[in-house]
Amino acid sequence: MKNESQKSKTVAIGLSGGVDSSVAAWVLKQQGYDVFGIFMINWHDTAGLLEGDCPAEHDLIIAQLVARHLNIPLHVVDFSEQYKKRVVDYMFEGYRRGLTPNPDILCNREIKFDLFIAKAHELGADYIATGHYCRKEIIEVNGKPVYRLLSGVDKNKDQSY
Repeated sequence: MKNESQKSKTVAIGLSGGVDSSVAAWVLKQQGYDVFGIFMINWHDTAGLLEGDCPAEHDLIIAQLVARHLNIPLHVVDFSEQYKKRVVDYMFEGYRRGLTPNPDILCNREIKFDLFIAKAHELGADYIATGHYCRKEIIEVNGKPVYRLLSGVDKNKDQSY
């Protein structure tokens, strides 16, 4: 029986079907973590798309293939109702008031780093990971490590927001 320090840690990866999150999942597996994926559905409205074109469905298929290849569980979660309330409605209210809100920042703060983290913990994750492009820094505060998220070296690809 493993003691607490020997127990493998569990990581929930936001598996989008893209290259970055797929590689991050593979790296975590290679490092010995127990990994499971979470695919987030944030929108259902396909109005305005070409007939038969639904990128979210394609992304889900890719995420499922990646999860199968890596032999990790994949949980599909529907955050579309919360996304509409927390991101879309807020964005349109901002436009109505003459502001130009950034939906990417709202989505990260309200969905990916709130609801996603809560769901990951509910499913048993010790840690979370994504394929976001950024840098990190560890500093010491009062003798304890503090992790800081920093902008990426390549400002064109930075996703630290």
